[in-house]
Amino acid sequence: MVKEKIKRGVRVSRYVIYKETLVDFKEHFWSFIGTFVGMGMLAFVQSYFLDKTENVLLIGSFGASSVLVYGAIQSPLAQPRNLIGGHVISAIIGVTVFKCLPDIIWLTAPLAVALSIVLMQITKTLHPPGGATALIAVMGAPKIEALGYYYVLSPVLSGTLILVLVALVFNNMTSHRQYPTNKKFTYFKKKKLKLFLKKDR
Repeated sequence: MVKEKIKRGVRVSRYVIYKETLVDFKEHFWSFIGTFVGMGMLAFVQSYFLDKTENVLLIGSFGASSVLVYGAIQSPLAQPRNLIGGHVISAIIGVTVFKCLPDIIWLTAPLAVALSIVLMQITKTLHPPGGATALIAVMGAPKIEALGYYYVLSPVLSGTLILVLVALVFNNMTSHRQYPTNKKFTYFKKKKLKLFLKKDR
């Protein structure tokens, strides 16, 4: 009995390792395109519509979010609820902590990140790059500091909405990729597609 379980475990492990080492060029292509367009749109808005002294749309945590949203779209942490909720909650916490305890970086940095993690867990919006969003808010950069709670709306909320919109387009370009990976959304999408195809006939 134990021997059979071990053999089965080895077979499963080999299969998982084999699947993980396969190079899926289509998957890589769409990950590249999605990331390029998503980050490109943020950079475009930053450089063409915002004065350099006005705002910062490109924050480091969006790079990390792109890895999840375009490269690991099946992950629960990459879903729109997590992306938007995680960043927004973390931004609110980061700004609040900075306003309550300015210039005490050894306290504000860990407090902002720790509180962000707990609130994301409570609200079921855990998104790892959210920790970086909270940290950016307490780092004391002049532009971010000047924004105050506006930091939550832009760059954080506006940036995450751009990333989600791009993800909804490029992560659903093929039948192998579905985003978000929500049963209700997938069912709705298939049902609408069938109705659309019936109308065409």
